[in-house]
Amino acid sequence: MGRAVTRRTAVAAAIGLVALTGCSAGAGNTGGSAAGGDVTLSLLTFETPNLTAAYWDDIIARTSAKVPGVKIEKLVAPSAEQRNEYARQLDSTGSLPDIMVAVEPVGMAEVGKLAEFSKDELPEWTAPTANSFNGKIYQLPTNTLIWQVYYQKAAFAKAGITSAPATWDDLQAAVGKLKAVGITPFVIGGGAPDGLGPRWTFSQLVATEVYAKDPQWLEKLVAGKTDFSDPLFVAAATKMKELAGKENVDNLSATYAEAQGAFLAGKGAMYPMGSWFSASPDKAQQEQVGVFTMPTKDGSLIVPAYTGGGLSVSAKADDVVKAKKWAVEFSKLNADGGARHDGLFVSLKGYKPPTDLPPLYNAGLGLYEKGQSSGKVTPNFGNEGGIPALPSGFMPQVDAGLIDLLNGRSDVAKFVDTLNAKFKELSR
Repeated sequence: MGRAVTRRTAVAAAIGLVALTGCSAGAGNTGGSAAGGDVTLSLLTFETPNLTAAYWDDIIARTSAKVPGVKIEKLVAPSAEQRNEYARQLDSTGSLPDIMVAVEPVGMAEVGKLAEFSKDELPEWTAPTANSFNGKIYQLPTNTLIWQVYYQKAAFAKAGITSAPATWDDLQAAVGKLKAVGITPFVIGGGAPDGLGPRWTFSQLVATEVYAKDPQWLEKLVAGKTDFSDPLFVAAATKMKELAGKENVDNLSATYAEAQGAFLAGKGAMYPMGSWFSASPDKAQQEQVGVFTMPTKDGSLIVPAYTGGGLSVSAKADDVVKAKKWAVEFSKLNADGGARHDGLFVSLKGYKPPTDLPPLYNAGLGLYEKGQSSGKVTPNFGNEGGIPALPSGFMPQVDAGLIDLLNGRSDVAKFVDTLNAKFKELSR
């Protein structure tokens, strides 16, 4: 207990407010198991309206029952959106957690802070090298997420909108019709502590305007062959301003939970969000909400997606072998839970989702499969994973810039200039 209390004190002093469960606050040394064959490993996770403390406690207990000799002490990030920064704050104090849930590996994998998984250790994964670093695997690519636009069917009907928008002109017309009958077109949010609500709208526009037209755009950006003044990126930012400016959004200061609650309460017609939202509406709400992908000029289907987001392990975990074994077992046991409670499309061979999953889950999965077969699947801006990648700490700068853009404190030119400056600063 003495070692754990000392570490907790050090982390709390360095970070301020630390949400901890248990006695230990982070990873230990490079050694093996504790005395008697048991080892205590720290697990960094996060909570959302879907993924509650009880949810995590249950899957942690079931996984530990399958991996003898491992005890888990849970750490909870201040918010889901702050988990990446939080992990790096812990690392700066020498307390990188032993196991981490959905923490971006960029910036840690390249410098040897994360343990490597071999393909031989992952025979059940459909795409083991997705989100890899030159083929090296530092995060289990267990889940696929897509981004799309949810809408209230009743709001559309009141506005005389008879079908989901298929083209950009359709979407603009829908915005006009909704405003004409007094309905706020979009629920987006973005208030502290989350701060990134607009990202889920903007990332879809980057998919349609940038990645779908130039699949090598990020590679060019990282290599210095383009920047954010590229006409493709400017087009995405311009559409963002047009679509989601303050006249079309009710409350940009809403937190993630508040924005989700507002949409479900019918306080806005459309909610650009990731596929994990499909687990949020109750049974009645599932029938009242529809979903479509961000429309393009010509109506072609573009689906931004990310495969990754699984667990990673510290290279200095108290027992790396057991930590990796625990992470693998967790991923398999959590497959149904991830699908049911987080809207995840599970990337494990032979996996079949439960037959009683909500309609919105199946609708999203259908869009993803259609994108693979007859449309185009692109990376999602800010969730590209692997190499090349945006520099660590860059996306919070994008989030802040988007809030200013939508609030009218900035224009497209200033937004672009700010991103160029921040990108250059963080890429040094």
